[in-house]
Amino acid sequence: MATVPAGRDKYRSFLDDESDNVQWRHGGPPTYDVVNQLFEQGRTKEWEKGSLEEIVQNAIKTWEMELSHKVRLQDFKSINHEKFNLIVNGREGLKGEEALKMGSYNALLKNSLPKEFQYYKADEESFESSHEAFRSAFPRGFAWEVIHVYSGPPLISFKFRHWGIFEGPFKGHAPTGEKVEFYGIATVKKALDCEQGMMKKAHELRLMKD
Repeated sequence: MATVPAGRDKYRSFLDDESDNVQWRHGGPPTYDVVNQLFEQGRTKEWEKGSLEEIVQNAIKTWEMELSHKVRLQDFKSINHEKFNLIVNGREGLKGEEALKMGSYNALLKNSLPKEFQYYKADEESFESSHEAFRSAFPRGFAWEVIHVYSGPPLISFKFRHWGIFEGPFKGHAPTGEKVEFYGIATVKKALDCEQGMMKKAHELRLMKD
């Protein structure tokens, strides 16, 4: 893959493409310097440039960036707008517009447990309040890496790890400075363009988190 120009993110695509035409949630493209540093310091794998593992890892990071920071689904370049479906832990799938309205945290953490067992109640949170809660708790962000890829396209299955340092307050709970992490299994359905070193627009992302 090509060397990343100065000022561009090493792990996410489309941050600088056609910036005048994209509607960003906070007025412009985000920067990921802090969470990239957390990722580089804490990752357990360093994949070869252009490998399937690196392509999948960067594709998911790009999708998460678009979901969190772009206002309009039409500006997303990581997914097929009409066909995309997000399925988490076997729940009913969410279309692109539904996931965008809810926000990444609510879309990924929504569950059907009784309220007394829900430490995070996605139904009571807005897009904005959910992001504020996790930005407060994890000021350095929540890093993400691919641990293993089990199968290639068109149905790519992989194991991932997600982690952050609990350094800020969360819902009345004081920070502890501890590392919070979890692992999961996911599949993403779409073809891969190995010559370009990227994944084509995804049709489906299915996640199983422990």
